[in-house]
Amino acid sequence: MTHEELEQKCARLEQQNAEMAAKIAWFEEQYLLSKKRQFGPSSEQTNPDQLSIFNEAEVEVKPDAEPTIDQITYTRRKRQGQRQEQLEDLPVEVIEYHLPAEEQVCSCCGETLHEMSTEVRQELKVIAPQLKVVKHLRHVYACRRCEREDIKTPIVTAPMPAPVLPGSLASPSAVAFVMSQKYVEGMPLYRQEQYFARFGVELSRQTLANWMIQCAERWLRPLYERMHVHLLKQDILHADETNLQVLHESGREASSTSYMWLYRTGRASPPIVLYDYQTTRASKHPINFLSGFKGYLHVDGYPGYNALPNITLVGCWAHARRKFSESLTALPKGSTAVVDAQTGLDYCNKLFSIERELHGLSPEERHEKRQEFSLPVLEAFSAWLKYQTPRVLPKSAFGQAITYCRNQWDKLEAFQKDGRLELDNNRGERSIKPFVIGRKNWLFCNSPKGAKASAMIYSIVETAKENKLNPFTYLQFLFEKLPNIDINDPAALDEVVPWSETLPPECRVKQAN
Repeated sequence: MTHEELEQKCARLEQQNAEMAAKIAWFEEQYLLSKKRQFGPSSEQTNPDQLSIFNEAEVEVKPDAEPTIDQITYTRRKRQGQRQEQLEDLPVEVIEYHLPAEEQVCSCCGETLHEMSTEVRQELKVIAPQLKVVKHLRHVYACRRCEREDIKTPIVTAPMPAPVLPGSLASPSAVAFVMSQKYVEGMPLYRQEQYFARFGVELSRQTLANWMIQCAERWLRPLYERMHVHLLKQDILHADETNLQVLHESGREASSTSYMWLYRTGRASPPIVLYDYQTTRASKHPINFLSGFKGYLHVDGYPGYNALPNITLVGCWAHARRKFSESLTALPKGSTAVVDAQTGLDYCNKLFSIERELHGLSPEERHEKRQEFSLPVLEAFSAWLKYQTPRVLPKSAFGQAITYCRNQWDKLEAFQKDGRLELDNNRGERSIKPFVIGRKNWLFCNSPKGAKASAMIYSIVETAKENKLNPFTYLQFLFEKLPNIDINDPAALDEVVPWSETLPPECRVKQAN
């Protein structure tokens, strides 16, 4: 073997060794990230003792010694006023305890005792649910004189509320209970079937599912569509999506992945939360759902939103910060890249710190302060990203954090355009989380009809919760009201939307001071 051949072989081995080292480093990163996701905290909180590029001067400065101060601690009883306010709207049952008349005698002198004072103890009593049959008897009236004189007899029938499902045992309270148990408390229908059986009533899960689908299609769909109209009138929205399994979709395997899309209003609008079931994650779905919407849309880095017309996409700094946090977890101890990854995390943390300081300001004031404080951080961060790009491995966790920020930069800096915009899409993520948690209990939808019904029911209950309503009492109110009004009248529907000021007081959750 010639000297030239040996050099070529040595170069190939060095290249292979470098490639193997890069693969091993990548697998180590993935292992560390998987361990963090499995066992570590879910938040990206930064250790306040960690050295930051933004507070180095404050860390290094040595203030003058302060005089010693004795710290005095004490304990006191918890103020009872707040507890009393929480209980004041609840019904009260009073149980009195008296001495028997023969025992109301002084043990010292034998005189009759008088009542000096009372001692009061309060408890919360839980009344277990009970099933009751409600019979609706509608009386029909006729005129006896007309009957005797063989005149055409007018028949008058007493008015009666329309049923939520004609010919069914379903009542407004029963449907509201089943819906809230599944879509608020996460109790699957098979467990509710067992629950009713313990009362001696056989209600199969198929029956309960039919209640959900029929009531959603018949009564909640018009309200859902009206809420959709109000949503599109806003100029700032949030969007997100998550996967869903639907077993019996036409032309698709049971294991196919479908999606539940989420759209909701921002902090400056009445809370509206809408879910939309679709079979794919294609961009045509948000295009169709948001047809007619113009304004800002908070999103994550998914490119499916890029094709939306007349919309300015606003990126999520929480995603950017999370990627730098994950890169710190993935990097081995002692790596020189740790300092650089921490620098990227510090830039993100600085922006969030500025936002916390601007929390109570008006949108106009917030926009002005962002130009003063956030814009310089963005400019420095952008320059730092360009400097780091050729110096990092693109497939490493740190390299992916750099790439994500550069690819999303136009969206990430868009929050500067309007003081009402937010730094992240956490509002959208919080709204889709109840569906994700519920999915862990019921796992899948049986049919597309069930998935569409679930989307509508989740939309109603989550919007109700956002507007400080009790989901059960609000659903019960809807199923009592909607069958007895013109559901094709937009004005009538506006009277019962979750943010309507004309809703009955019992639908609202009492807020503690």
